[in-house]
Amino acid sequence: MTRTLALTEELIALASPTPQDAGCQALIASRLAPLGFVCETMLSGPENFRVSNLWAKRVSTRSNASQPGKLLVFAGHTDVVPTGPLTQWTSDPFVPTHRDGKLYGRGASDMKTSLAAFVVAIEEFLAQQPDTPLSLALLLTSDEEGPSVDGTVVVCERLKARGEVLDFCIVGEPTSVTRTGDMIKNGRRGTMSGKLTVQGVQGHIAYPHLAKNPIHLFAPAMAELTGIVWDKGNDFFPPTTWQISNIHAGTGASNVIPGQLIVDFNFRFCTESTPQSLQQTLIAVLEKHGLTYSLDWVINGLPFLTTPGTLVNAVRQAIRDEAGLETELSTTGGTSDGRFISQICPEVIELGPPNASIHKIDEHIAVADIEPLKNIYRRVMENLCA
Repeated sequence: MTRTLALTEELIALASPTPQDAGCQALIASRLAPLGFVCETMLSGPENFRVSNLWAKRVSTRSNASQPGKLLVFAGHTDVVPTGPLTQWTSDPFVPTHRDGKLYGRGASDMKTSLAAFVVAIEEFLAQQPDTPLSLALLLTSDEEGPSVDGTVVVCERLKARGEVLDFCIVGEPTSVTRTGDMIKNGRRGTMSGKLTVQGVQGHIAYPHLAKNPIHLFAPAMAELTGIVWDKGNDFFPPTTWQISNIHAGTGASNVIPGQLIVDFNFRFCTESTPQSLQQTLIAVLEKHGLTYSLDWVINGLPFLTTPGTLVNAVRQAIRDEAGLETELSTTGGTSDGRFISQICPEVIELGPPNASIHKIDEHIAVADIEPLKNIYRRVMENLCA
């Protein structure tokens, strides 16, 4: 058993559904402290949803005020999604189990393998280069799979307030498709949700002239909104999309015209658009159709993009050397904590193991994918020092 696999199993055995950390961060800190990391726990959130965050930093011995060393941050989360029905699991989700060359357990892919690979890669790198010019840090939270309001975003706000400078960040999200390293995320789309309430006048369905049906009133606006080209995307992002997720109106009776229509919708937007531009365009359509309405907005995350440069090149070369792959740059999928880190760090990418089983019953990772991931992380550190 490799040291990476052993630590992965230790972490899986610590049951940590959001917002629990279950001792994962303390275990990781115990491995980092002897290497010169200063480990700081930041607790956040109400008592009934206490979130644990870890900021562990090792400043290069070569760093000084006039020549501060570059800082590489490894970021991730120690919380996992709920298991779902235990009876559907082939083995206990918090007892690491091997079958057919795979390691089973909740968090095996998302993302306790990445956390273990971070730690062991750092241990190996510092054993080789104890006097490295590269400063290193880990940013971990137990609130990534949950609301994500007391986790990484809180740490980033505190780091910004005290003037911490982050140069590079690797988020250990499971980004690969079939083999570790075949895909990395060099950006993510932003996400913004809206709740639209269209007012009408309730009435008897046989007397429509005495009522105003908000469904009928909204229909032309909805048709126009579904046909809008919000932007054309760019070389890294597909065009922005607008999708309705829920529509609700009516009393349940078949003879009553509803007095109100509620529409839930979401934008997944690229760097060609802003929340303000999207809001303005949508509101202009509603005004054009003379609707009486109210709107509530929630911006869940801004888009970020790291174009090929120092970090992307270092990662690409590490993947070539360790996995023999030409990695694909991608911005597909949902959001990650990279959206918060990118606000204080200019170069952020996501790199982790294959994601086919994440959030599923019998989540697993191929054992053969574990060591290559650790080696890639170590190679990135070496490349950034070259």
